Amino acid sequence: MTNSTGAATSAENSQRNLLKNSRRWVIKIGSSLLTNDGRGLDRVAIAEWVRQIAGLMKRGHEVVMVSSGAVAEGLVRLGWKERPDSIHELQAAAAVGQMGLIQAYEESFQKYNIHTAQVLLDHDDFSNRQRYLNARSTLKTLMSHQVVPVVNENDTVVTDEIRFGDNDTLGALVANLIEADALVILTDQLGMYDTDPRKNSLAKVVSEELAGNPKLEEMASGSGKHGRGGMTTKVKAAKLAARSGANTIIAGGRIDQVVEKIAAAETVGTLLYAGTEPLAARKQWLAGHLQSRGELIVDDGAVNVLKRSGKSLLPVGVTAVKGDFTKGELVVIKSPTGSEIARGLVNYSSEEAAKIAGQPSQKIELLLGYKDYDELVHRDNLVLV
Repeated sequence: MTNSTGAATSAENSQRNLLKNSRRWVIKIGSSLLTNDGRGLDRVAIAEWVRQIAGLMKRGHEVVMVSSGAVAEGLVRLGWKERPDSIHELQAAAAVGQMGLIQAYEESFQKYNIHTAQVLLDHDDFSNRQRYLNARSTLKTLMSHQVVPVVNENDTVVTDEIRFGDNDTLGALVANLIEADALVILTDQLGMYDTDPRKNSLAKVVSEELAGNPKLEEMASGSGKHGRGGMTTKVKAAKLAARSGANTIIAGGRIDQVVEKIAAAETVGTLLYAGTEPLAARKQWLAGHLQSRGELIVDDGAVNVLKRSGKSLLPVGVTAVKGDFTKGELVVIKSPTGSEIARGLVNYSSEEAAKIAGQPSQKIELLLGYKDYDELVHRDNLVLV
């Protein structure tokens, strides 16, 4: 790993120079930044970020914003000192705060004759294939007309069971959705540190690393007071964004001209680069599923076949079936130790899967009375994680 102190290496410059050619950007701004650490919308800061984004667009870039801050702004408008525990009060705060949030963006972008559009998404918009395609078409159409979509989770109706959990994840899913070149996560930290800066005064900002490096999750910890996401969610978001080929930058939103510096490939923040070819569009969609209906536990032989050969999952390799699912729903595939190795759309219901688990495909018809597929999960509907 490289740190942001000292001279940049040639390899580092090579990776960061990818950002100069990034045409389509997703820029996510966190709650602490937007609400000035919970004191209400920081309109001066918003105006400055908008100025920089307008400059990007003038140079031919397309931008989608993912903006936190609705709940935090709602708390301020309603005069609530503490974040409530009740889901209904949180939803009310989100509804009130979203008005101020969008108004602030609209007023700032109008100074540059740029229109904005409010886009509220929930998990169903990503898990349902038709809605997924509709959302993608809408966002791409808006960008083609030089409109900036301002995306947020639909907090006014979503419940804990179906929420994304944080806007870092939402930003990554939007990057997948529109096939963005870059995901920029602006936060209240300078970047990602190699150790906890609250505990180690010698902690340094990691300049760049391959997204998905397991060491990154070991470094990441904690969460902010006014948002749901910490550095762990940002690391996971970068790994998710990399599936569609997007490079992720985690940088301090209060750094002077931060967006312009990122676009100029200056050494600012932490670059977590994709490093691999993007998944096919359908597999990106599968990888973006966050809500599964069940689990298939497989033996070590099946783990090796899936990881090394890229083959389908056959019933013979399954040792246990968990959950209640129907044909075509998403299931998570786990190793004997419980680690997730893949996910995919299952060809049989949970009841049927339990009957054929551990059996060769030749026995499916005998056990079920019919056979539509030899595979429990076909490789075309399966993605490794």
